[in-house]
Amino acid sequence: MISYKPFYQTLHKKGMTEYGLIYGQGLSANTIHRMKKGEAITTKTLDTLCSILKCRVEDIIEYKADE
Repeated sequence: MISYKPFYQTLHKKGMTEYGLIYGQGLSANTIHRMKKGEAITTKTLDTLCSILKCRVEDIIEYKADE
């Protein structure tokens, strides 16, 4: 299972908000909504987030094995 927990930690560390990503950087509100629900996003979106936040993919997502 893919978790977006690192994304929210990175967002906090960078002093950025979801609002800032949507209205300041043009990220889709639907993308944030999907991430909150743990749903899939595209690799293009991952690339965009890494570019905006100047971070690595591991700072956005992590894999957790189903138990």
